[in-house]
Amino acid sequence: MNKTFVFSVLGYFVVTMIVAILWHLVLFKAEYHAIGAFTRDEPIMPFGMMAVFLQAIIFSYFYPIYYQYKKMMPGIGNGIKYSLLMGVNVWTVMVFATAAKFNIEPVWDFVFLATVFQVIQFVSIGVTLGLIHQWLSREEK
Repeated sequence: MNKTFVFSVLGYFVVTMIVAILWHLVLFKAEYHAIGAFTRDEPIMPFGMMAVFLQAIIFSYFYPIYYQYKKMMPGIGNGIKYSLLMGVNVWTVMVFATAAKFNIEPVWDFVFLATVFQVIQFVSIGVTLGLIHQWLSREEK
């Protein structure tokens, strides 16, 4: 395990937790409850944190493989491209699979809220991973 991987995992985890808590538990908590997307009064935070931590490991592991395969330099732009590409997979589960399994009405309100959240999350993650890899690759030289 190297320093870049550890910082990437921590960066992903911290940024995602901040964005997710602000979005889901502060800004739009009432809206999510009203449409039936949240049925618990209080979420089981350890489960959410575990999901984010596992995502952090996967995103952080594959990011250097991605930019080396594409023969690109690590940076913000490439971090955003990578994160949005990987984020599409997460988005399909978090938005469409969730909407298919739960009685969320109106479903398009949920799709909109969740999609905007995912875009904000993965752009933020792309910036974070890009900056970490750019910064640490300069440090290694």
